[in-house]
Amino acid sequence: MASSAIVRVLIIKPSSLGDIIHGLVAAASLREQVPGVRIDWVAREVFAPIVRAASPVDRTFVFERKGGVRGFLRLVRELRATEYDLVLDLQGLARSALLARMIRAKRRIGRADSREGASLFVWEKAPLPPPPAHAVDILLGFLKKIGLRAEPLGKLSFPGAKLPEAVAALPKRRAIVLFPDSRRPEKEWPHFQKLTALLLASSPEALVVWAGNSKLAPDPAWPAEQFLNLSGKTTLPEAVALIEHAAACVCNDSGPMHIAAAVGTPVVALFGPTDPALYGPFPLSRPTHRVLCAPDANLEKLSPETVATECLRLIADCRLRIVD
Repeated sequence: MASSAIVRVLIIKPSSLGDIIHGLVAAASLREQVPGVRIDWVAREVFAPIVRAASPVDRTFVFERKGGVRGFLRLVRELRATEYDLVLDLQGLARSALLARMIRAKRRIGRADSREGASLFVWEKAPLPPPPAHAVDILLGFLKKIGLRAEPLGKLSFPGAKLPEAVAALPKRRAIVLFPDSRRPEKEWPHFQKLTALLLASSPEALVVWAGNSKLAPDPAWPAEQFLNLSGKTTLPEAVALIEHAAACVCNDSGPMHIAAAVGTPVVALFGPTDPALYGPFPLSRPTHRVLCAPDANLEKLSPETVATECLRLIADCRLRIVD
């Protein structure tokens, strides 16, 4: 199918947050290479707000994970109201592939590394890049399959995401935003409190913001004019807007790390048991992406002094680049 014949595309990527961000990077490249294309998206209810806020997506359909057969069939009916030129199953699981099969479409493409028998429902498969392949490169393979460049072209942004009121009046690129949590406990660096103290002590102008869903306790002695705890107090779109607004982010291997990389915010990414070559901020070679790997893959051994130094150096480097 020539790119000029692609008018309506449906992307099926219900979860998870980091994977959805990777898919949005591919969608931004698709839109850049096929002007006028309409991109619809299927996302779980928890992630639908961030997809709705994203620049490449025209319409978001909600996949109700706990909706049972009735919810699944309701989604199918909604989607069958449109005939798509192309359906891309980026999820590669049985339910997503079955959904792709039930939609009216001229062409359906799934993952070559699909699981749960998904290949029984989607016959065409996107080529896999040679290993070790980053998760974004795997999804860009879908573009190669339809004759486009498998590159992250175009800019991903979230114009529908609004800042939390607590930081809306702050100058852009002032706050250092820390995300202490991750989906898995073994990926969580345990020294964010100490890092915060070091950053606050580094400069009276520093503003450190905690975000995400962390249950860490801040030090009551930290000055209110320098520290803001938004943990558990922001919606997902607000967190995205906060990342876009930040001077830099410090994150574990997590969804916020991928958001920062995708929107161009400088990020210090902390890695322990997982491989940054596969899951790090994409692309790893970008000067604003700094990856710190823990000794012996043990995050306990990655010192807060090391992280603070790298964070401040990154911010300084970025400011010098802007001045130059």
